[in-house]
Amino acid sequence: MSDAKGAQVPANGIEGENPQDLVAVADTGARNPGGFSAKLLFGVAIAWSLFQLWIASPLPFMVAPVIDPLLRGFFGIFGGESRASVVFNSTQARAIHLAFALFLAFTAFPGAIRRTASLPIFAAIYVIAALGFAYYAVVLAMGGNAQWMAFTAMTAIALLAAYSAWKPTPLDTVPRVDWVLAAAAAFCAAYLYIFYYDLARRPGAPTLFDLVVAGAGMVLLLEATRRALGPALLCIAAIFLFYTFAGPYMPDMISHRGASFQRAMSQQWLTAEGVFGIALGVSTSFVFLFVLFGALLDKAGAGNYFIKVAFALLGHLRGGPAKASVVASAMTGIISGSSIANVVTTGTFTIPLMKRVGFSSEKAGAIEVAGSTNGQITPPVMGAAAFLMVEYVGITYVEVIRHALLPALLAYAGLIYLVHLEALKQGLEGLPKRKITPWFWSLFSFGITLCSLIVLAAVVYYGVGWTRDVFGQTASLIILVAVFAAYLGLLWLSARAPVLELDDPNDPVLELPETGPTVRSGLHFLLPIIVLLWALIVERLSPGLSAFYAVAFMMFILVTQRPIIALMRRSGEIAAATRQGFSELVEGLAAGARNMVGIGVATASAGIIVGTVAQTGIGAVLVELVQFISGGNLLLMLMLTAFFCIVLGLGLPTTANYIIVATLMAPVIVELGTQQGLVVPLIAVHLFVFYFGLMADATPPVGLAAYAAAAVSRGDPIKTGLTSITYDIRTIILPFIFIFNTQLLLIGIDSWITLVSVVVSGFIGMLAFAAGTHSYFITRSKIYESAILLFVAFTMFRPDFWIDMIDPRYDERPVAELMEVVESKPDNAFLRLEVSGFTMMGDEITRIVMLNLGPQAPGADRLRNAGLEVMVTDDQAQIMNVAFGSEAERMGVDFGMNINRVLVPNQDRMADEIAYIPALILLGGVYYMQRRRRATEPKKMSATKA
Repeated sequence: MSDAKGAQVPANGIEGENPQDLVAVADTGARNPGGFSAKLLFGVAIAWSLFQLWIASPLPFMVAPVIDPLLRGFFGIFGGESRASVVFNSTQARAIHLAFALFLAFTAFPGAIRRTASLPIFAAIYVIAALGFAYYAVVLAMGGNAQWMAFTAMTAIALLAAYSAWKPTPLDTVPRVDWVLAAAAAFCAAYLYIFYYDLARRPGAPTLFDLVVAGAGMVLLLEATRRALGPALLCIAAIFLFYTFAGPYMPDMISHRGASFQRAMSQQWLTAEGVFGIALGVSTSFVFLFVLFGALLDKAGAGNYFIKVAFALLGHLRGGPAKASVVASAMTGIISGSSIANVVTTGTFTIPLMKRVGFSSEKAGAIEVAGSTNGQITPPVMGAAAFLMVEYVGITYVEVIRHALLPALLAYAGLIYLVHLEALKQGLEGLPKRKITPWFWSLFSFGITLCSLIVLAAVVYYGVGWTRDVFGQTASLIILVAVFAAYLGLLWLSARAPVLELDDPNDPVLELPETGPTVRSGLHFLLPIIVLLWALIVERLSPGLSAFYAVAFMMFILVTQRPIIALMRRSGEIAAATRQGFSELVEGLAAGARNMVGIGVATASAGIIVGTVAQTGIGAVLVELVQFISGGNLLLMLMLTAFFCIVLGLGLPTTANYIIVATLMAPVIVELGTQQGLVVPLIAVHLFVFYFGLMADATPPVGLAAYAAAAVSRGDPIKTGLTSITYDIRTIILPFIFIFNTQLLLIGIDSWITLVSVVVSGFIGMLAFAAGTHSYFITRSKIYESAILLFVAFTMFRPDFWIDMIDPRYDERPVAELMEVVESKPDNAFLRLEVSGFTMMGDEITRIVMLNLGPQAPGADRLRNAGLEVMVTDDQAQIMNVAFGSEAERMGVDFGMNINRVLVPNQDRMADEIAYIPALILLGGVYYMQRRRRATEPKKMSATKA
């Protein structure tokens, strides 16, 4: 397989050794045609961005009373009823969103199989599928069934897809067959918009043409998935789709009655319960605008600014380039939802500098990969999966940010500390500074800057509130003027700072930029981020509307920043700067759309899996299967889930991985935790799945982020991926910790003292864990010292584990006092019971269940509210009835079971924080021993040399 220039493309998909090619292959499409094709793709991408801005803005509702009558009159000329409107409902918007994504997937991503060895296999799959469709078409046609036309259309498309996959084409052209497939796919997706009102009038009764479009659309979506995301998600979606029809022929455990072609297509394509479901809705409403926001920030120069600031602040420290790489990757995560693009954006500069100060090629690449993958967990702008949590968990995006904040900070603190320990082990230094500043002046300057930012934040927060109270409706105008004044002031600072130009990392002489001028040169890039946070957190606007205002402000900055700075510098290049600003705006709109193709296709394909689970009931079967395999052990269940995520991550992007695992496993983990007396918040489980989905881009042998880093470092990609996993151990352990200690997610924090305790203990635990796993603290650790450090880390993360052994969390009350306990509980409190007996299947079980008692009421009524009717005698309590569909039934409680114990919280239990005392003493002991040993090491080395 060769590119347009005739160069061979390696099996890993990286053309030549340019990491930018891998970003194109994975995120934006590897094709770069010329002439009319380039203009058309560019125009379609811009049109997609403008459409998303339109549906997110309040403008449609403002102009609809004027424009809608004109539109209806125009379309009414052609006869028939017209309901044309500039206001799009959610289903219509999703249809147009997917139409754009599919069109660009077929035109921007080449159809040929990337791996030459797989070419015959996947082309054969499409040929076999085509033959199968043709067979059923003939059978149905002979029987007079009109559905044969749908199978005929699916056969033709499968053959076209096989032809496209078999015949490699240069990347500088778009073949005719791909134009045909792109047009057909766009029409099938937009069908729900074009015939929206016709479909609404006949729900569940599709016409022949409906079925033809739905069947063709499913095949086209699967082919677009293969092109944009690779074969893994295609195979998984196809297996679930096959399972929909083959239910009667499956083994008894997973069999179901099956679905007809008409019923399956209605579920998957003609309603909002399959392909056009929640996942695609989130992609349409939220994700696109945040991706566009990042693309515009990058075009404005924020990416370069973040890198330079990180190096100015940290580059002079031990292993400084590596520390700066981690911080730059975290900040770049704001503008890039792709870990691969993050690696290329920051790694192109940071990896050579890490190698210069002494890091090996694999370690330099691994540090960049670890920092870039974690960029997706860094608030306020996280990956697409974070926006899906809003819908799946049923909480606001602000709450998602709040829960994800502390784990993200801990993960990055642990990575920076690991880099520091690595630098200590190898005796590495940092890069030279242009201007040597005494350490106390640097510390003083940092303190003044930090305090100024805190004071400014307080003034803005409380000042704006005061403005609203005094000026009422005009406060918005006053705030707008204040933001514009701040923008001009920050541009004035930027105009007096030198232009930020990215240095050549391969230059033999490289000095770090001065901190002050570097920071001042791009402070205006923080304003749109502040606007985004303000709209989300203070104004409590929806994520989509908040992102719209941030994008609108970012567009204003792109157009105005260069001419205003040129005016302030009196450079006389205002016209050229204005043209450059508009050019960057247009390029940013196109780049944002191209970055969204993979996400749009992934969320649509994952909708097939969600629709199958809803239609076949396979979710309940999986609950029983996983419970059987894990033996009801929550920790084992979590390990199975993590393994499932990592295996899927070998071929799936983070978003698709999250949707599949969260759909199948999250309810199971919550239920199993409840059975064991542990309240596992749903957001904790979803973050657990999200964290392990991040490993997709680093896990060998398919981790594309590792390949991108290796292409820059000239190291081995497999070793780079494996090394990055060792650096990511802290990210792997965190989800297990916050499942059992939800205070790390800032849940159950009832005072500032508790908050400080959780934050401080979390950071100490993370640093101790990093030192223990890296076998280095003050000096190289002995085995028992590493064990002590890991013990300290566990205690700082889970102090309740040891306290529970000494002072149980719950007291046991006699079952005769059940009603008294129930009546004493406050509103919506949980009742913990140990029940035992036989299930309907004849299995004897003993489990702890937690039931929400609802509002205050008599004891029998509160139990009935939870689904139980209980007969209580002097020494026992027996369950006489379990309401169908109740919480008690979901917990596995059956008629005839006995209540063995009633568990109530221990009011006199000692504080969990007491466990910190022995842990800190042990930590101090290790520090003292290593400090003494380190002091004697130079003497030993000198004696050895002598």
